[in-house]
Amino acid sequence: MSITSNRPYLLRGLYEWLVDNDLTPHLLVATDREDVIVPGQFVQDDRIVLNISPSAVQRLELGNELISFSARFGGKPTSVRVPPSAVLGIYARENGRGMLFRDEEAPTESAGESEGKPDTSPDRPTLKVVK
Repeated sequence: MSITSNRPYLLRGLYEWLVDNDLTPHLLVATDREDVIVPGQFVQDDRIVLNISPSAVQRLELGNELISFSARFGGKPTSVRVPPSAVLGIYARENGRGMLFRDEEAPTESAGESEGKPDTSPDRPTLKVVK
């Protein structure tokens, strides 16, 4: 039996929770994934942080297959398209509260191998508060 990813559902729920608490939701996105369309000049180390607050974006759609919106980057209107699988985290700018996701495209260890061991892989994203 195939089960769909829970990531789009978690993203929508966390987005609503952040906005309801007057926090500024940010997405951490892996830009080296297929179908990611973001302004390249703001990408660093194949990652970009996107402010998706209602005041920063227009026509935000948090779909199961695609997250899309329009926003201004450097004063220029830009369309952004991100598959949920490329989202590595969603968090509040103000306090970092939110959730990081496992990288679905990274190789996985067999069950039991990583139990009790912290994830210290070099590609594990770290969050920094963006001001």
